[in-house]
Amino acid sequence: MYKIILLLDFAEEYSKSLLKGISKYSSEHGPWTYCRMPLYYRETIGIEGIINWAKEWGADGIIGQLYNDMDIKLILESKIPVVAQDFKERFKELPNITGAYRETGLMGASYFLQKGFKNFAFYGFNDIVWSRERAEGFEEKINSVGYKVHYFEHRKSRSTDLWYYKSNSLSKWLVSLPKPIALMTCDDNQGLHIAEACKQNKIRIPEEVAVLGVDNDVMLCELSDPPLSSIAMDVEKGGYDTAKLMDQMIQNGIEGHYDIIVKPTQIITRQSTDIYATNDDYIASTLKYIHKNIEKNLQVDEVVKQVPLSRRTLEKRFLQITGFPIYKYISNLRIEKFAQKLLETDQTVFEIAMDLGLNDSKNIARQFKQVKGCNPVEYRKQYLAGK
Repeated sequence: MYKIILLLDFAEEYSKSLLKGISKYSSEHGPWTYCRMPLYYRETIGIEGIINWAKEWGADGIIGQLYNDMDIKLILESKIPVVAQDFKERFKELPNITGAYRETGLMGASYFLQKGFKNFAFYGFNDIVWSRERAEGFEEKINSVGYKVHYFEHRKSRSTDLWYYKSNSLSKWLVSLPKPIALMTCDDNQGLHIAEACKQNKIRIPEEVAVLGVDNDVMLCELSDPPLSSIAMDVEKGGYDTAKLMDQMIQNGIEGHYDIIVKPTQIITRQSTDIYATNDDYIASTLKYIHKNIEKNLQVDEVVKQVPLSRRTLEKRFLQITGFPIYKYISNLRIEKFAQKLLETDQTVFEIAMDLGLNDSKNIARQFKQVKGCNPVEYRKQYLAGK
């Protein structure tokens, strides 16, 4: 029976999801026993005290949040397998529970671009890896289509307390932004800060500022007014993979470790982004029709009939505003809906295709692979393995 120390923030939804995955693996390959060590041990006894306690308890491994300026040499010399959560920066000497952060930023940017936004902003912390790289991915995509990203002064601020924010300076920044604007935050907690600051300054969400968070922490998202849209992460699978890595490290030694990559899965749309940002009423009407009817076998001809414009004129204006031809926009949205159903239901590929009004499941599978890089069965297996 393995003895594992868990040095995590047990109040966070992210850590709770990690624990679910860890527990799932240990129930299949254990039994394991755990010591849930509170984070204040990190502050009071330091890494030396944690290592000494681990030795006295006879711990086989440690999974937790460690400071990057801790004496890593003590960990390595202890020969105790350690997997670190990169809650500030990645470790070079230890395996990390990290994420595809740039991919998450790209996903957020693409989501907003499809809604027709031309103004963009990011709110987070430049000195924390998961925030910085999400911003980089977001900006990379926005810049690639000729737009720029507005940043808050967080690039110069400290990150000692993620729950604290400067209300006055944040308010001034939000008021100064061009409207309407698509604003991505580094996580749901910062998204809640934006919602609170907007309410204080009578800035309407989503009409003036559309806000997107990350992690899909349901409690925080629903605490927000209006409810916060968020990018869901496959954290539970990350926990399962972490436990699997820990098992390998205990059995085979601590050499040859690798990082655990937690990937984004989908965007959960709530009221904070439920808008299409365009002054062109015909394009707004077209977008609403497409989203409302995407679960039908929607064709471009049907879309064109909804507005008093020629097909050529509508196609030209739609491309200028969204960056996609109508058929491509429909195809991409259908793939996202398909992917969402793969992860949220146990329906077969054929059944999901039928639900979306499609008779040709082979064709949708081919389109799915072009967008996601794998077929629907592989996609589901990739994201649901270990759950």
